[in-house]
Amino acid sequence: MELFSPEFFSALLSIVIIDLVLAGDNAILIGLAARNVPKHQQTKVIIWGTFGAIFIRAIATLAVVWLLKIPGLLLVGGILLLWIAYKLLIDKKEHNVDTGNSFWSAMKTIIVADALMGLDNVLAVAGAAHGSFLLVIIGLLISIPIVVWGSTLIIKWIERFPVIVTIGAAVIAFTAAKMIVDEKFLKGFFEENPLLKWGLTIILVAGVIFAGYLKKKKASPVEAKEEAS
Repeated sequence: MELFSPEFFSALLSIVIIDLVLAGDNAILIGLAARNVPKHQQTKVIIWGTFGAIFIRAIATLAVVWLLKIPGLLLVGGILLLWIAYKLLIDKKEHNVDTGNSFWSAMKTIIVADALMGLDNVLAVAGAAHGSFLLVIIGLLISIPIVVWGSTLIIKWIERFPVIVTIGAAVIAFTAAKMIVDEKFLKGFFEENPLLKWGLTIILVAGVIFAGYLKKKKASPVEAKEEAS
């Protein structure tokens, strides 16, 4: 991939969208973990916790970018990413965080919980980067500050405009489809049959969005009954 080519900027935009959609909960987690710490230490916890989380996530993402070059793993990663896109559409995430009231206890909570919660983000960003370590770093540098300092605003936008989650899921599903068709032992076949390549991509993206819509529609009456009782 050439530096500053249309493909480069397209991949960078995908990474930023993925980060904004998937990392909002991680930003909230940082705020929740810092809430029981003495006031004079809260800013320090948020800043150092964020740096620690970014460092762990950058290393994990770069490792996954390298691993995805192993034959077969791009296909497996693409399939897992389709599931992540679907789960994003149907999940109602709760933000229950077990926090201590000391600086180091809050730091441990932020870094460990972010590492576990960020696995979907790591896989999605690694897939969208198409093997470019530079894209991973630039994407993190652009999106992490936006997420950390704008997390409340992002969550309000998502609550007000649920279509943002749908757009994010579509971007992740598209990334998953691209990973599948770019798998080494499948790439030659799809390059010879571009109609099949784009047909499969459209089916996978539309399938994830439609499956998420059906699941939510089916769940709505059940949730209404539970709230009534």
